[in-house]
Amino acid sequence: MKIALMDSGIGLLAAAGAMRRLRPDADLVLSSDPGGMPWGPRTPEDLTARALDVARAAAAQRPDALIVACNTASVHALPTLRAELEPALPVIGTVPAIKPSAAGGGPVAIWATPATTGSPYQRGLIREFAGCVEVAEIPCPGLADAVEHADQAAIDRAVAAAAALTPRDVRSVVLGCTHYELVAERIRAALRERGLPPVTLHGSAGAVAAQALRRIGAAPAPSAQPAGSLTVLLDGHPGDLPPAALAYAEGRLLGAVAPVR
Repeated sequence: MKIALMDSGIGLLAAAGAMRRLRPDADLVLSSDPGGMPWGPRTPEDLTARALDVARAAAAQRPDALIVACNTASVHALPTLRAELEPALPVIGTVPAIKPSAAGGGPVAIWATPATTGSPYQRGLIREFAGCVEVAEIPCPGLADAVEHADQAAIDRAVAAAAALTPRDVRSVVLGCTHYELVAERIRAALRERGLPPVTLHGSAGAVAAQALRRIGAAPAPSAQPAGSLTVLLDGHPGDLPPAALAYAEGRLLGAVAPVR
């Protein structure tokens, strides 16, 4: 079994780590666009073109499924990716975990990039899945970029700024960018330091990995052996995990397997 994941940068580590835990035997392909990131400020047309290039590089590795491990790319490029690659290659998008968060009752806060916060896409998800609870949309300028570069001081500043905007009565927080899941414990600590009661953080990585397995008719097998291989594609070319990836537990988990060249 081979699963490919794509993103502009290392935000795909969260879903890749979840897949590694669900199926340690799966061969993983990580395809990213370090020369073109970040994708958030790009026009939808430019983003879609770049996402297609990254997806085609991943598809050339003949995976069984492709996870679009990026909220922004899922919003703008998913229909185009599916039109080109499916049904031969199942393409699984990433959606902020607003539905399960709202199901636990409100109030709910959604941490997202400034481009996503208040967007018609996010507002539509709120209307569809969280219409009965109070929702606060929290922009997190600079957080994804800080996580991408493992800039610890910048991460602390961005997390603290978003925590300061988060209402004190929220019961759960949606991590609306895949990068944020890599610093979930730091987000939890910042909310606690601000005096909030324990909150539940909702990411998408686990659900996306599980959905990819369902799409190809595979079941989780956490104790499966032997460990699967890792292929890293940077701008379509074989490479290594970026050094910043090893700052996170998910990156170290994946880095335990030498990349296939």
